[in-house]
Amino acid sequence: MLQQVKTLFIKEFTLEWRNRYALNGMLLYVISTVFVCYLSFRNVVSVPVWNALFWIIMLFASLNAVGRSFIQERKGRLLYYYSIASPQAFLLAKMAYNSLLMLVITFLAYGIYAGMVGDLVQDHLMFMVALVLGSTGFALILTLMSAIASKTENNMSLMAILSFPVQLPFLITLIKLSKNAVDGLDASVSYGLITVLALIIVIVLALSYILFPYLWRD
Repeated sequence: MLQQVKTLFIKEFTLEWRNRYALNGMLLYVISTVFVCYLSFRNVVSVPVWNALFWIIMLFASLNAVGRSFIQERKGRLLYYYSIASPQAFLLAKMAYNSLLMLVITFLAYGIYAGMVGDLVQDHLMFMVALVLGSTGFALILTLMSAIASKTENNMSLMAILSFPVQLPFLITLIKLSKNAVDGLDASVSYGLITVLALIIVIVLALSYILFPYLWRD
């Protein structure tokens, strides 16, 4: 199965590098949104607003970048994948690629955001942990919801609705973790939040692995 995952991951990467739709579109979205924030705040922004605004930007960026991962797949292509790969391999390849894409977008967005609005982070190591957990969690949650929503006609709207109950507690916990990093609090204060985020990621991954074969057959 690892060979199937590797092959499908390379396929995803090759198609994206050829089209560059998600990456270019998200970079344009992030740059324009951050620029609007810069014009609005003019470096007069409180720590809670700076922190929450960054993750709200990343939430909507992930909806656009990852949300189309299954929706853009045509039925004929899915039938071909069905004949050459297992559903678990197909799902893991999608999740691995979307996680990598979100990691790249998140770190680039942080650089742009810090450069324009200002870098208020005191504990950069802990903030990097939050970036990795946040981008990975967004990617995994939205990949699963995109797979479910792709079976309906109004798929983008349904995906946003389905992901909300999972995204909301994940986002709130993530904002708390990054707020601790911005404030420079001791790392031990954030261990519980890191555990909660990691558990959500593991649960989503396990549920996806178990449930996706049923979606795949349909």
